[in-house]
Amino acid sequence: MVGIVVVSHSADLARAAVDLALQMANGPAPRIEIAAGTADERLGTDAARVAQAIEAADDGEGVVVIMDLGSAILSAELALEFLPEPGIKTRLVPAAFVEGIFAAVISAAGGAQLDAVARDAEEALEAKAAQLDQAQLSQSQLPGDTVAPAISRPAIIAVTTVVNPDGIHARPAALIVQTLASFDAQVTIATDRSEPVSARSPTALMSLGARAGDVLRIEADGAGAATAVDRIVALIRDGFGELVRFGWPSSPDRAFDGRRPEPVEGPISDPIGVSPGRVVGPALRLPDPITEPDPTASLPEAERPAAVERLASAAADVADQLRGRVRAAGTVGELLAATAAIATDPELLADASMRVRERGLTPERAVWEAMEVAADSLREAGSRQALRVSDLYGVRNRIVALLTSRSAAGVPDPGYPFILLTVDLAPADAAELDPARCLAIVTEEGGPTSHTAIIARSLGIPAVVAARGATTIADGTVLLVDGSTGELITEPTIDQRATATTALRSRERLAGPGRTADGHHVALLANITAIEDVAAALECGAEGVGLYRTELCFMDRVTVPPIEDQVTAYRTVLSKFGGRRVVVRTLDAGSDKALPFLGHADEPNPALGVRGIRTAAAYPQLLHDQLKAIKEAAEAESAEVWVMAPMITTVAEVRSFSQAVREAGLPTIGIMIETPAAALQAEQVLTEVAFVSIGTNDLAQYAFAADRHSADLASLNDPWQPALLRLIEMVTSAAAASGKPVGVCGEAAADPLLALVLAGLGISSLSMTPAALAAVGRGLASVTLEDCRLAARAACDTDSPASARRIVAEMLRVP
Repeated sequence: MVGIVVVSHSADLARAAVDLALQMANGPAPRIEIAAGTADERLGTDAARVAQAIEAADDGEGVVVIMDLGSAILSAELALEFLPEPGIKTRLVPAAFVEGIFAAVISAAGGAQLDAVARDAEEALEAKAAQLDQAQLSQSQLPGDTVAPAISRPAIIAVTTVVNPDGIHARPAALIVQTLASFDAQVTIATDRSEPVSARSPTALMSLGARAGDVLRIEADGAGAATAVDRIVALIRDGFGELVRFGWPSSPDRAFDGRRPEPVEGPISDPIGVSPGRVVGPALRLPDPITEPDPTASLPEAERPAAVERLASAAADVADQLRGRVRAAGTVGELLAATAAIATDPELLADASMRVRERGLTPERAVWEAMEVAADSLREAGSRQALRVSDLYGVRNRIVALLTSRSAAGVPDPGYPFILLTVDLAPADAAELDPARCLAIVTEEGGPTSHTAIIARSLGIPAVVAARGATTIADGTVLLVDGSTGELITEPTIDQRATATTALRSRERLAGPGRTADGHHVALLANITAIEDVAAALECGAEGVGLYRTELCFMDRVTVPPIEDQVTAYRTVLSKFGGRRVVVRTLDAGSDKALPFLGHADEPNPALGVRGIRTAAAYPQLLHDQLKAIKEAAEAESAEVWVMAPMITTVAEVRSFSQAVREAGLPTIGIMIETPAAALQAEQVLTEVAFVSIGTNDLAQYAFAADRHSADLASLNDPWQPALLRLIEMVTSAAAASGKPVGVCGEAAADPLLALVLAGLGISSLSMTPAALAAVGRGLASVTLEDCRLAARAACDTDSPASARRIVAEMLRVP
């Protein structure tokens, strides 16, 4: 690859800019060397250091040198004279510093040649001007060919819509550039508000300001134009992998302006349940964050350089603290890594430093103001971006705390279990939560896709968001929280308290196989989505795996993973469950899990489009290869492997899938029942397969015609809905007649009370998040099978989910 040298007066500035660029590069990065500061560690540049950096960065393809300002350019020019003969091919690039580094790293990582890397870095200057709404720089003002190539009569034109909430920001721009690296085609992208820009320039792509819902026009000509456009369209439709990676649905949230709500009197309004569990405990408010620094304090000019250095040092320390907790934090760790990047964001640091140098603000006040400007920008970008404001504030508070030698407000530890009340919860605070102490989380802000929701589900803690006025509840107030329905009750009655279940503790171990008090076995299994779920399932005592979501192997790829890669991934899971059942679901692609290499078409309603088994029908080789990989992995390990297909609607689909699985040599075949059509044909389906598993999340969505990602329709997707329970009963009756097992692997299985109803309906296995296993096991052990059957009949005969829950709670007093 082409090497890159960064020349800067400040080592901290250079490192921050390089760190940002490297986070945007997917895969191997080019050699990058920093030549910053003087030999005595002062601000400045040194030609000898630049020469040494050029030699270190070169691997035979040449070196691009990017400089910040002033003497950095002179030092770089002088450094060329210090290089040995024959000289290294070098290009000195007068690019916008941060954007130029970013563009050069992405271009070099994609395999571009020296002149192309230099040109891409130079184009960053034009993109920066466009982002600031300045007049377009003319061709004569820019060195070299910096204007995106015009395509007079493009051979290929495509139109598609941005679906990821954050639009084309830095990471998606980098993915587009890297996708084009192996093509010679000329490609431009435009919105209805902008002129076309080169798809090979990440900063030009970011300058489009494309957000969710924007329609993009992609034009291309030259060798490989059609394939290049197909790849880009697939990336965009997939939401650049962000929809799945961060748990974002494809439909927008309710309006949200990001501001702290005023205290209100009366009942808490419009709360949203985002992580299941029904608990009772004393309320405890998160302490107020660090106080706002004095806006009137002013530094003498002589003290300002040192203040800027203290600011940079504090930001770096906070980033290091957050990164140090990433490895052991699982899903929370991914969010911490993103939060750490905020602490060293070069533009935020540059803004804060400018406020110190030019206005004489204290560093803590400068950080406060710079972060507030950034927060306002996120709010203006839309409701989804506004949900990330708490991440900014969490970093801000920690930096300010370091600068003022105070402790940042964190999660309290009163010495007893509590329900945490807060305006919002930043990842940095969430990482401190102990699921054994924190019974539930209630926030005034946030939504179903907020980091609070993602974190709570990862830790197995019940959570409710958008609970306006929650922090006005006094500490110690007894509170009932239902993380499924969003129900909040202050000072609940004895009867209301009886409806609660013991809090889900993320690492509490299942006492033994799932059995009712009279010995009826109900297998308690774990859902596996990510690698960290394997360790959690083992630690929590799962009897096996009831749902292994194989999408993990396919995500974040622009081409189909080879069979050998799939085998390795599957063996990672199977090897940990020797002798135990592992139910492997074949690829469930489509809808909100579109994959770049499948080229899913735009669909007016993706949830009703080409997804699940329908994708396999469209790409039979994909299913063939996956079944072959599962077979090889199963033969290499001792787990009992069952295979099932998602999104079945017809008996013909069942027969086709069964034939493919038999041809692959896998013995135990099943299907998911996620549609009313499959439930209505359960009797016929069960003549073709060995088992079925009910996905309650999708079954409810399709039964009630209610998007399961919509907060406004959450009540319709309540798994306690009597109509849903009757559909499940229809399936279990058919299973009983055929003598074949039927499981549940949706959210319903994780509810300790509803699990008893499902057992009473005839469900033979329950698969859930590992955190719920122990509570469900305790509930089963406290009742007989006949108790469960009576409760199930009563629940099916009610007219609302609230009535069903109340009646069952009265009938079954579970611990």
